Amino acid sequence: MKLTYYRGAVPNFGDELNTYVWPALLPRHFLDDDEGELFVGIGSIIGDQLPARARKIVVGSGYAGYMGQPDLGDGTWDVRFVRGPLTAERFGLPSEKAISDSAVLLRAMDLPPPAQDVGIAFMPHFESLERGSWAEACKAAGLRLIDATAPVETVIAELKGARVLITEAMHGAIVADALRTPWIAVKPIFRGHHLKWQDWSRALGIDLRMHQLWPTSLLELHIGMTGRGGSRGRVGRFNRHPLAKLPNRALTHFAAQRLRELSRQEPQLSADSRIIDVTDRALAEVSALVSEIGATRVAG
Repeated sequence: MKLTYYRGAVPNFGDELNTYVWPALLPRHFLDDDEGELFVGIGSIIGDQLPARARKIVVGSGYAGYMGQPDLGDGTWDVRFVRGPLTAERFGLPSEKAISDSAVLLRAMDLPPPAQDVGIAFMPHFESLERGSWAEACKAAGLRLIDATAPVETVIAELKGARVLITEAMHGAIVADALRTPWIAVKPIFRGHHLKWQDWSRALGIDLRMHQLWPTSLLELHIGMTGRGGSRGRVGRFNRHPLAKLPNRALTHFAAQRLRELSRQEPQLSADSRIIDVTDRALAEVSALVSEIGATRVAG
């Protein structure tokens, strides 16, 4: 059974959690390179991009509309649980399948100790690191930047050590919530990332408050206004032009002011009872899957 997750040009914390969580929780040799059977774990990866003929076992994944909508009733999908009720409703799954994002299973693992002197931190979406100037904005605002492209253990330690996390990255909030670090959600500059936040937060009974984030560059301003565009497009190329330096500097200054304002907002956390419940339910589903697959392999 092959571990399946999104792999981009640069590592992204939410996706790379798959390489950290599943080898720790699943038995040795449970995962292999057999592409005929796929383990679909953490991330918004339910979609028609997955091989049609492969057996696909879904363990806490979600649907965000990035890919086309597959037919989960075609006989190749084995859905143990999904990230939240929006994913369940999209595919007509029973409500009890909407447990949580499986990154919550970090609560069942031995984790690195908290990083020291983190204070209030900001975690941009990994795409924003390329498109904007968030290191400069965080420095001006007096906040710690948490880099979503850094090694998973580094990010976990920083999230554990943060007093409060402001986050544009959804898995920043998911992991902070699991580790009981208070968090403040901001709307991702690219609006295509908004829906999945509602999916996860509703699974945990969170009345989500998403605050506005101000862009640090002309490229981010363009993406926020239009919902499209990237570093390789015309605006992206101009973003690196000498003429863009002055407006980008001004945008970064105002974005830093906004980060300071956000740091004074009231943070959120799911209820202790709810996070314990979804962790137990997710663990039970993983345990049942391991038992069933083990029995099948022995019988085979």
